[in-house]
Amino acid sequence: MVAQCGPEQEYFLVDADLAKQRPDLQFANRTLQGARPPKGQELEDHYFGSIQARVLGFMQEAELECFKLGIPAKTRHNEVAPNQFEIAPIYEAANIASDHNQLLMEILKSVGERHGLAVLLHEKPFAGVNGSGKHVNWSLATDEGHNLLEPGHTPEENLQFLYFLAATLKGIHRHGDLMRATIAFAGNDHRLGANEAPPAIMSVFLGQQVSRVLDAIEAGEDIVSRAKESLGIANFMTIEKDATDRNRTSPFAFTGNKFEFRAVGSSQAIAMPLTVINAVVAEALNELNEKFEQELKAGKDLKSAVLAVVREAVVETKAIRFEGNGYSEEWKKEAAKRRLPHAQDTVQALSIWEQEKVQAVFTKPGILTAGELEARTHIRHEQYQKALGIEAQVLREMAETQLLPSITADLGARAGALAKLVSVGLDVPESLKAALQVQTHLAGVAQERIEELRKQLAIAESVESLHARTVAFGHQVRHAQDELRDVLDTLEESCDADLWPVPKYREMLAPLS
Repeated sequence: MVAQCGPEQEYFLVDADLAKQRPDLQFANRTLQGARPPKGQELEDHYFGSIQARVLGFMQEAELECFKLGIPAKTRHNEVAPNQFEIAPIYEAANIASDHNQLLMEILKSVGERHGLAVLLHEKPFAGVNGSGKHVNWSLATDEGHNLLEPGHTPEENLQFLYFLAATLKGIHRHGDLMRATIAFAGNDHRLGANEAPPAIMSVFLGQQVSRVLDAIEAGEDIVSRAKESLGIANFMTIEKDATDRNRTSPFAFTGNKFEFRAVGSSQAIAMPLTVINAVVAEALNELNEKFEQELKAGKDLKSAVLAVVREAVVETKAIRFEGNGYSEEWKKEAAKRRLPHAQDTVQALSIWEQEKVQAVFTKPGILTAGELEARTHIRHEQYQKALGIEAQVLREMAETQLLPSITADLGARAGALAKLVSVGLDVPESLKAALQVQTHLAGVAQERIEELRKQLAIAESVESLHARTVAFGHQVRHAQDELRDVLDTLEESCDADLWPVPKYREMLAPLS
């Protein structure tokens, strides 16, 4: 068997001259401060609009560079958020797809520079609008290219499909926490659970057709094929309705003949997510194979043996199957009842790598040694701590040396203007005085929160324990950073635009003409 993959790559484009004026984009790859623009993605007009000429020129050159390196780009289109786009390759062997995706990210950045564009691969470069993911479409195939997750026209009769589907469900059900851990890092914490991004609870979406088949198998009933539906469009030819479903709120969705791991972050390498999927499904296949051999030795024919093994797996994994809205609060409560793991952030998810059952997934088949796993886990902690440390330092410096001085200058100008009005005998409305007082108070709050961020940074950096330092950065430092951002975003909305020292969201997310 050969694992197959087709990773979709989402990204943002920003005018390079604007990006260079933002220290946060230069050093943290995302905006650490920024008030929401007056118009964002509410109308979804960017998603359904045509590709702008400047962007199209960039895309065409990027695709040409891809083809030179043997990367088979297949699609290009706008994404939902303003200035957000996507490129997707043709399906290929997972190992090659992983290498190609690494090259693709470099190509996008280098070609973007030639077009005066900054390519942002961060999962959440702009607060308040959709983040970017890397939807990893995965399946298994024979060495001759036959897709083992292809249900065919009659999935209820396709024993091979049912067998490998059951193995996939079994692997994800047993190791949903590991699936969560493999996509846990600082950037993805800002994205999981938002629009167009799956929640941090691992569930599987199968769609109505496949779900009906599995329900019938579980109940021990005969599986009856349904008549194919057609689209009833008056005065037009009969078109057969697509039997597959889509659920964009599911982190691991079956999309016709493959699974789409939607929780992978746009900036991360897909090698480890693919390794984890392959490993947990391989473990499940080993167990199914043993049970299948036992059923055959007990005298069952091929079909009966397969259905017996599949039925046991279907019953065992039912808790992980979910067809509804994965973003809803109701699902969080339901998932808790089903005892599905829910690591809400990277701090919680990093501990999963140290679980005995997780380590066995890698050590038992010889994928990684215990020492290699320990080293990789240590690196994940350090990457997380350093990412948050850099972000906090950049925001602190921006606030102290750029944003707060501009806010103070604006306060002085407003106060001077009001004083001049009074000096010429004009009555100043109380509302103007009150607005200035509120703005002055918020500036003081901002200064206090800068000091708090500085304090929490110093505390976190002094912690010696690896795990405790991760908690300090992930909880205390991040909270102090979020608190400072909140007040700075509010002050930006009232500050004189001519005095604001960095490009605003409304400038960076404006159409790229």
